[in-house]
Amino acid sequence: MPLKDFFGKRKKYASIPSEKAKVDVPEGLMQKCDNCKQIYYRKEIVKSLYVCPNCGYHHPMTAWTRIESLFDEGTFTEWDAGLTSANPLDFPDYETKIKKDRQKTGLNEGIVTGTGAIDGNQVAFAVMDSNFRMGSMGSAIGEKITRAIENARKESIPFIIFTASGGARMQEGLLSLMQMAKTSFAVKRFRDSGNLMISVMTHPTTGGVSASFASIGDYNFAEPGALIGFAGRRIIEQTIREKLPNDFQTAEFQLEHGQVDKVIHRHDMKTTLGKLLCMHTDGR
Repeated sequence: MPLKDFFGKRKKYASIPSEKAKVDVPEGLMQKCDNCKQIYYRKEIVKSLYVCPNCGYHHPMTAWTRIESLFDEGTFTEWDAGLTSANPLDFPDYETKIKKDRQKTGLNEGIVTGTGAIDGNQVAFAVMDSNFRMGSMGSAIGEKITRAIENARKESIPFIIFTASGGARMQEGLLSLMQMAKTSFAVKRFRDSGNLMISVMTHPTTGGVSASFASIGDYNFAEPGALIGFAGRRIIEQTIREKLPNDFQTAEFQLEHGQVDKVIHRHDMKTTLGKLLCMHTDGR
């Protein structure tokens, strides 16, 4: 046999995973970054507070995950957990969609309010959850925010809100838009009484939410890369007939133009809030 036959090209075979092998990989074990497309073990992302270890992209957090990342253990108490949306305009299928979101998220509404301690400082708190109707602001959300602010005013404690919203909830029409005035007036009463409000805008904070309570805190912060604005890029470009910058409406663009006071990495959020609360509490 010629020597070359010993070193001839061999056929290459591709092995295809069996259906059993596919089933053996637990669902939800891996997660892909929405920005850089890198794939990680889900527990890695969770440990990193849903910040991509590769590119630093801040993925959305659920309301309860946010609360767990910020509050001293065992200090958080929820307010108005049973307050839910109705269907005042008899909008078709609205109640069915709300029910599905409740089952999907475990929340009664797209916001959680309550009180707890951050580095030992007692605060009133509200955090919106974009997984519930895209965090859209309906009557129930407006009422829960207003009640939280009023409770903070009565107890003379700071109020912190994390926003994430697509804007007003169209299924509630004008009643949804009225929440802009309602919550803004509650903030004014709160600030007139000499109390501290901190607003943290996360991705995305748009529409009526960005045009009302989200932008009128004593401190207005944002997470890196968060989309912040009122109308969408295409609508604005069509209206002004000009091309907008690529980074238009990002948190960094808003910081450069004075809309927010600071862009804070999620890993630094609790430390920053704790320091501010200490500065403003008991004259320290």
